[in-house]
Amino acid sequence: MDARVVDKVYVAVGSDLRDGFKTLYWTIGKFKSRPFSIVILYLTDDISRNFVYTPLGYKLPPTSVSDEVLEDRRKYEEGKTEELLSKYKAFCGKVKAETLKIRKDDQPVQKLVLDLISELKITKLVLGINCLKSSSGKSRGAISGSFFVHLRKPEYCELFIICGGKLVFLKGNNEEGVMEDDQGVTLAKMRDNLRSRITRMFTEKYSAGSGSGLPNSPGNLDSPNSQNNWEQHVHEIENYFHQLMSLNLDIEDPELLQTSPREAIMAEPEHSNMSDEEKMESLRSKLNVAQEMIQLQRKEAKANTERYSKAEWAICLCTTRAEKLNDQIKEEMTNRIEIQKRLDDEKEQLYEVTRDVEESRKRLSSLVELQSELSNKIQLSTMAKGHAEKQLEKAVIARAEMVREIDELRRQRDVLHRRIEFCKEKDAIGMVMRSSHELIGCGYKEYAAEEIRVATDDFSERLRLKCGGDWTNVYRGRIDFSSVAIKKLSSGLSVEDFQAKVKLLTNIRHPHLVAIMGFCWDLKCIVFEYMYNGNLRDILFTSKRNSTKHGWPLGWADRIRIAHEVCLGLSFLHSAEPRPIVHGHLTPSNILLDRNLVAKINGVGLGCSDQCDERSDFWAFGVVLLNLLMGRNWAGLVEEAMTLDRMALVQVLDKMAGNWPKDMAEEMAGIAMRCLSVSQEAFKDLRITGIMKELDELRKKADGLAARVASKVVIDKFANKEEDSIDVPRVFLCPIYQEVMKNPHVAADGFSYELEAMEEWLGVGHDTSPMTNLRLENKFLTPNLTLRFLIQDWQNKNSDVPS
Repeated sequence: MDARVVDKVYVAVGSDLRDGFKTLYWTIGKFKSRPFSIVILYLTDDISRNFVYTPLGYKLPPTSVSDEVLEDRRKYEEGKTEELLSKYKAFCGKVKAETLKIRKDDQPVQKLVLDLISELKITKLVLGINCLKSSSGKSRGAISGSFFVHLRKPEYCELFIICGGKLVFLKGNNEEGVMEDDQGVTLAKMRDNLRSRITRMFTEKYSAGSGSGLPNSPGNLDSPNSQNNWEQHVHEIENYFHQLMSLNLDIEDPELLQTSPREAIMAEPEHSNMSDEEKMESLRSKLNVAQEMIQLQRKEAKANTERYSKAEWAICLCTTRAEKLNDQIKEEMTNRIEIQKRLDDEKEQLYEVTRDVEESRKRLSSLVELQSELSNKIQLSTMAKGHAEKQLEKAVIARAEMVREIDELRRQRDVLHRRIEFCKEKDAIGMVMRSSHELIGCGYKEYAAEEIRVATDDFSERLRLKCGGDWTNVYRGRIDFSSVAIKKLSSGLSVEDFQAKVKLLTNIRHPHLVAIMGFCWDLKCIVFEYMYNGNLRDILFTSKRNSTKHGWPLGWADRIRIAHEVCLGLSFLHSAEPRPIVHGHLTPSNILLDRNLVAKINGVGLGCSDQCDERSDFWAFGVVLLNLLMGRNWAGLVEEAMTLDRMALVQVLDKMAGNWPKDMAEEMAGIAMRCLSVSQEAFKDLRITGIMKELDELRKKADGLAARVASKVVIDKFANKEEDSIDVPRVFLCPIYQEVMKNPHVAADGFSYELEAMEEWLGVGHDTSPMTNLRLENKFLTPNLTLRFLIQDWQNKNSDVPS
């Protein structure tokens, strides 16, 4: 793996945050083309050596304040330093940066910088001129200090001097030099500094041998006393030089170093006959004048520098903000386009939402009336829950008794289901007989074209259920909160033919014929009840064969029952008066299954011709029986079946239906063979009533055997369970499905039903209560949220019980 060398760049910054940002900005732009990291050098002052500033602006020596005040001041300064360094590191962004604090001592700053270069072996140093200032804000020879570092740095160190965010170049030596920018423009010049001038002046004076001396030393300079006095005065001048250096005599404005007033002040006295004391006094007065003049010019230069720095910072900030604003504008335009798209989608849903709101308003009044009833049912549910828990505890002691009770309850439930089916058939047949003399009986509704379009979303392709060629299309829709199937007949169909088909369909009604619910003259549509599990062909022959929408397997008992139900519907058609009705196109595609897998014949009166007779229905019914037995549908099915006997047919039964009872499979195969041989002489007197009787006996035997098998499975299941039997509260069961409800709704009779079960009940024309058999005041269904929450809580608790 190729490891790239990372350069370490040291950047010396001061307390001026804007100038430090400019220095770091230049550094990042300079070295961004290769991997590098930054070490931020920051020189801090020792507060114990400097003056302590009071709130009124006075400065006091550290020895004049208490240790507590000094410690508080030190902590305050350290906090400011840490905050400043954190801002510097944050400015570096993704570039790796670290900080290094160096405490100043009595030696000059430029000397300290050279020591750091040698100690840290710095190869790349970016030096901001402001870092040579003290923490009090006063300069200490920034330009001369820069020349000092430039001339004395080691050769291995690459030095970059930054002034105001720009790279500057130094030319000359420490006594006389020029500072230029990258265009060669001179920014500042530096001549002999004040210390060199004073030292040289006094050295030349006293080395001239004039015989005059400093005050209190009138003798020769070579004498010991004169020499001591000279050293004493030199020391005083040296101290005063340091004070002048702290007053920005050299660096705040480089042009001040070239002004004539300073040179005039520092020039030699014209009268050499003045005494030493007078000369020193003259020198002091001139230095005071120079100090005042330089102080005024220093203030002006400092103000100009601050304004320039602020302007540069403002320009940089405005540029950054402008770029951010451009990015935000682009992002805002993108967001506006997305919001416009969302707004269009919301407008499409507005109509549907408005309609739902209107329906909710209608139901609001009934919700108020049901409030007290819901409270009572909550109490009943709580009592039922407690009772169920007690029964669960008793189940450990009375397991055998529970098994017998469960067996008895299941037997009673089967009897009740059979009674309900009988009542449904009886009720349907009665309704058909009452309406047989009317063209449009009670319960059939004529729908407007707009109602049909709303129900089918203007005949949307996503709601299309089946394409039956050029003459019919079937769509799923919702009318009066119920799912329906809407069959749209060909637009070329004459009005007389359409009326004839409607008249035929309204005159026949049977539990095993798909019921008509209404029609639309304008669009030539017929509204049928919706069959939840689709057609028999899709269940038997598609890739998801033997799998209904409920996930129930289509076992052999269900297939025998479906065969018997189809035979009942076909028998009803053949016994019609004044002449039999021939279906003419009985196939698995025209046999539909409702939610409970009850079979109903579809397509009656929509595709047959007058030339068809009953034998075509017999032959088609025989093919359906073979499909149920073998689970296959191919062109040579009938020819192959005709060459086999009953025993051979049993060998090719559909394994997906489970273990067929051999005798029942043989009996059903025999019925199928007789139906296929209806055109032969031996079976020319075959009648549908005889076939229906045989299938009725076969279904009874199948139901009995299936009930015994189910009871045995239940008994074995509960016999093998430990002490974790779960009893379902009866209030949780749907009165129609006898299953735990998922979406309970309250009907007008006050009982709660599964929503889909009650919609199907009302959809087939019922207007009475399934529980009381009394007429319902209305067909509104209100969600029972309280019962739903109780069922979910009960299911969550029971899901944790190990099985």
